[in-house]
Amino acid sequence: MHSKIETRYSNHPLDVKSYNTRALRSDFLIKTLFIPDKINGVYTMNDRLIVGGINPVNSALALETVDQLKSEYFLERREIGIVNVGDEAVIEVDEESYSLKHKEALYIGKGKKDVIFYPSENGNALFYFNSAPAHQSYPTKKVGKQEAEVVTLGSLENSNHRTIYKLIVNSVVKTCQLQMGMTELKPGSVWNTMPAHTHDRRMEAYFYFDLADGQAVCHLMGQPEETRHIWIKNHQAVISPPWSIHSGAGSSNYTFIWGMAGESLDYGDMDTVSITDLK
Repeated sequence: MHSKIETRYSNHPLDVKSYNTRALRSDFLIKTLFIPDKINGVYTMNDRLIVGGINPVNSALALETVDQLKSEYFLERREIGIVNVGDEAVIEVDEESYSLKHKEALYIGKGKKDVIFYPSENGNALFYFNSAPAHQSYPTKKVGKQEAEVVTLGSLENSNHRTIYKLIVNSVVKTCQLQMGMTELKPGSVWNTMPAHTHDRRMEAYFYFDLADGQAVCHLMGQPEETRHIWIKNHQAVISPPWSIHSGAGSSNYTFIWGMAGESLDYGDMDTVSITDLK
């Protein structure tokens, strides 16, 4: 097998209040996603989302089932969203090919058996993915920036001028519960998702990239009245439980991919927290 998926269990917010830095990083940070010629990731008990990376270098990699699923094939009871964060490369879905350029996405619905990821010409094919349980099959669909629902928010004066590309959301792609998108911060802006929010009806995962060498993001999490932080480097991800805020500030601008699974498909279903109420 070329797949390695680690299991992470859910955390009670009262327990997390007692965590030190090492415990926070161990439970919520995904330090390594891309390993050459491997499918690597984490199966979190938060809405049973799988967060992973695929890096085909010397040969194609097939999406194979893993022990946590107890299924004949990976998408027997699941859907998956993939964003290309490397060079242009091809994904084959039941013998139909989709060429994904940098920052383009592909949604694959429940029931697709053969999903193959091919190397790019220079060996820098990097596919980031989220996968969630699914109860119904929906068609495979490729989504680029041009097809996404696009929103620009914030301002340079508040250090949070950013463009949000809603790639895999119900206004663009029909899914069971999975939602994914990408947020690009403008040069000079460093804050994401501020004002912060929580959403009890779904969890979220963040993947940070486009960070220059030597730069990092301070990711904020925890309940609004008692926040915590985790320092994150380029190509790392973090798990955000439903009870936790998810915000951050970088030492430079960057891009991140957000993915959600859970009860609600309404992108605006969130409980906003005033900046002055954070503690």
